[in-house]
Amino acid sequence: MTMRLFPAGRPAVCLAPMAGFSDRTFRILCREKGADLVFSEMISAKGLLYGSDKTRALYFTREGDEPFSVQLFGSEPETVARAVRILENDLGKKLLSIDLNMGCPAPKIASNGDGCALMLDPALAGRIVAAAVGTAHVPISVKFRKGWDAAHENAVEFARVCQESGAAFLTIHGRTREQMYAGKADRACMAAVKRAVGIPVIANGDVHDAKSALDVLRETGCDGVMIGRGALGNPFVFEEVRCALEGRVYTPPDWDERRETALRHAQMALYEKGDHAIVELRKHLAFYLRGAKDAAKLRTRVNACKTLEELRQIWG
Repeated sequence: MTMRLFPAGRPAVCLAPMAGFSDRTFRILCREKGADLVFSEMISAKGLLYGSDKTRALYFTREGDEPFSVQLFGSEPETVARAVRILENDLGKKLLSIDLNMGCPAPKIASNGDGCALMLDPALAGRIVAAAVGTAHVPISVKFRKGWDAAHENAVEFARVCQESGAAFLTIHGRTREQMYAGKADRACMAAVKRAVGIPVIANGDVHDAKSALDVLRETGCDGVMIGRGALGNPFVFEEVRCALEGRVYTPPDWDERRETALRHAQMALYEKGDHAIVELRKHLAFYLRGAKDAAKLRTRVNACKTLEELRQIWG
């Protein structure tokens, strides 16, 4: 079932699911710039069962969209299975795969037994994967971490449980929950996970350009890379990595192209979500300003911006 998810002849280049960032607009931009597989923001299984409009809005789609993957979180097998049925019913052929989040380190997620907390209970994690696989008609993947903390680094064992429970592919982030996003992602851990299973493994953590992507792939033997924070304000990174993998010359965007992409991002988001989207957009736009002349001043003005026209005037 994973054949249509990954490109033939080279590693996959994927956009990570990121809460507050991986909405439809950003997924479209990243796909246009070369991302092979894009994921939604993480979605609560319980929120789907409760019929939350806010939850459903996280996987909002329109006719003409490319199929995408949805990330789901939950810690009760039956709840997750029911949520899978809802997603398949709502999205139909727009749903490419479902990823189970077992790596989110956020306290509000982990404290409820979801996300990375499941790494402390591999048996329960396996039951959740099996329940999702037994219900779904699309591939089920799992995203997880090196472990909970330095005393509980069980990524290899966890990967094997997920594979035995029917996962089609895995994504491993090379940090523990305790580390959050500090320190360096452990490539040796990623390599060990890849060696331990017979299904595709995606490496996640500290991939932000072509060099880091190639280094991670060489050192881990993984079947692809997943880019998260490195794509913020820089959807061009997918084209950069694709060019490196395919032996093509990459031409970095100049300031005008970055500006036009940022403004198009804003225009698309406002069309999707209405005028209030400008406030949500500020965090995205701040990333586009990295490296720009007078970036700090521009960022201050952008953070006070209320309309697309104001934004155009600020960016010149």
